[in-house]
Amino acid sequence: MSRPGSGSDGGLHSGRYDDRIQSIEIDPELNPIALAEADQQYREFADHTLRVVARPPSRGFAWQLEWKGAPPLGQQAWEFQNMAIRAYKRLARIME
Repeated sequence: MSRPGSGSDGGLHSGRYDDRIQSIEIDPELNPIALAEADQQYREFADHTLRVVARPPSRGFAWQLEWKGAPPLGQQAWEFQNMAIRAYKRLARIME
C-alpha cells in the first residue's frame, strides 16, 4: 500500500507539536512496512495515519504516529499506534 507522506517529515508540521523539536531520521523504506503490519490487524485506522515519528523529550525519544487530522480515540487506536511503532523498531533493529 502506498501512503502519502510516509517518508521523512519534509518540514511539514501539524501544529500540534513544538516546531523547535526535530524528529530523528526515520527510514522511509521501513516506515510504510511498519504501518502496513499494523494496518493488517487494525484496518479501521489504515487510511488515517501518515508516518511513525520519534520526537525527543528531555531524554530519549517519544515514539508516536502522525495522524491525518485529529487522532482517533479509544483503546484500539492506542493499540494500533503501539503495534506500528513496535513493528518499525523491530524492522529498524532498534533496541531500547
